[in-house]
Amino acid sequence: MTSLACYWHTLRYLRPVQFYGRLWFRLYKPRLSQQPAPPLRSLSGHWVLPAARQSSLVDSATFCFLNETHNLDDIGWDNAAVEKLWRYNLHYFDDLNASSAPLRCDWHFLLLTRWVKENLPGKGSGWEPYPVSVRIVNWVKWVLAGNELPLECVQSLAVQVRWLEQRLEVHLLGNHLFANAKALIFAGLFFKGAEADGWLKKGLRILSREVPEQVSADGGHFERSTMYHALALEDILDLINAAQAWSGSIDAGVLAGWCGVAGRMLLWMKGMLHPDGQFALFNDAAFGIAPEPSLLLDYAARLAIRCSHLKSAEALMVSHWPESGYIRLASSKAVALLDVAPVGPNYLPGHAHADTLSFELSLFGQRVVVNGGTSCYGAGTVRQRERETLSHSTVEVDALSSSEVWSTFRVARRAFPFGLQIIQGDGTLSVSCSHNGYTRLAGKPVHHREWIMDAKSVFVSDRVAGGTHSAVARFIFHPLLQVSVLEKNLWSLVFPLGGSVRVSVLSGLAEIEPSHYAPEFGRVLPTQCLAVSLVNGQAVTQFIWD
Repeated sequence: MTSLACYWHTLRYLRPVQFYGRLWFRLYKPRLSQQPAPPLRSLSGHWVLPAARQSSLVDSATFCFLNETHNLDDIGWDNAAVEKLWRYNLHYFDDLNASSAPLRCDWHFLLLTRWVKENLPGKGSGWEPYPVSVRIVNWVKWVLAGNELPLECVQSLAVQVRWLEQRLEVHLLGNHLFANAKALIFAGLFFKGAEADGWLKKGLRILSREVPEQVSADGGHFERSTMYHALALEDILDLINAAQAWSGSIDAGVLAGWCGVAGRMLLWMKGMLHPDGQFALFNDAAFGIAPEPSLLLDYAARLAIRCSHLKSAEALMVSHWPESGYIRLASSKAVALLDVAPVGPNYLPGHAHADTLSFELSLFGQRVVVNGGTSCYGAGTVRQRERETLSHSTVEVDALSSSEVWSTFRVARRAFPFGLQIIQGDGTLSVSCSHNGYTRLAGKPVHHREWIMDAKSVFVSDRVAGGTHSAVARFIFHPLLQVSVLEKNLWSLVFPLGGSVRVSVLSGLAEIEPSHYAPEFGRVLPTQCLAVSLVNGQAVTQFIWD
């Protein structure tokens, strides 16, 4: 996937700023200002408790990130032998505001002063714009929680903000630029004076463009990752919290706009949750990175953010988020979450997977059909496999992916869905959609999928039309299910908490094959997958329960 055509189909979607911004970012060398930090601004409102992650600090110098543990005394702050995402987490200082953080206050104080002493300005991973942005916010939130930042850290914080202001990630855009702007706003509120006012204005100016761009009208985050949606929601809630803590420093109209955005994002997040309270795994998504959805809902309630209630499905119900491209089918016993979304945004598909027309299914409150998840961001075969179509509950044609995912965060030719139809009949819900991701092949094959849900079953019908091709529909089962064969083309799935469902292949050649499930970074679980080979371009699979 390194041909000239691959590069062309990757680069042609980018915005001009992503080209000249990258050149500027590499060539421009900002000057470090060591001028004394501005004075601090007094609070004029009330800061409420934010959403807390799980603690990552095992002892005073031992950290566990991404299910991997290292001691700072052994590896230092920027050991190239450790994956970069782990090193980024080391520099975030998330533990300052994690669960039971006050119990580790002495450790935090020592780590803060140690970081300033051992991380020279502008040097290493810790001074890259994204970890700088996250760290600025975490340090300010730690002070707002009632702690006192050491004087050398206050000075370092000002230096970090000045550095960040000259290293904004305009070439990456998306969640990186959003994080940059959020940090400028937090710093502009934390400090006072002309310099701080400049940071605040710049951050607000960026977000005035990015919030409408990054949050769709239906409330979904534009990168179409459930995990990044939760992170973006936390960002918005933090901004509302800070605006209320320094009451009057941010225009009331801006604050009201953020509150409205947060309400839409909350409703979208609730719609994309399984009955177990966790989100579905579409695109780059894993548990344990963003705060738990329940904690985000509680955080919003403390901020008095109003959100419509997602109705409980006593009868068959359908919810559709048209801009972001997801659908929820629900009954009293079943929840199906369907991906009819494009890869996107077109100019920023770095967190996209080749998962078009995939879905996840829960029955009796327990997950049945899942997508493969995300265990790492490091370059290599694992990252590549987890982004490919074979790691998702959808159809793979000629052992190729529906979108050409490559090189960790790249996508060349990509699938576009079309022909969506949603029909609510007498006792049934039907959703059908097609995509053109495989029309690059001979005969221009198109994958068409239809889901039909009634009170006791879900039918999944797949058709690939155009040319002669091998095609396989995969249904990845949650690893806690016990899978057993009942007879030819009929299997039983037994739930760990009791109950069972039957899976019947009505059309196609089916077999059980090994698969994988990565619900968290650094954690890959073996599981099983029902692979249904299409016959004459068709397959029909049915999930049946009592």
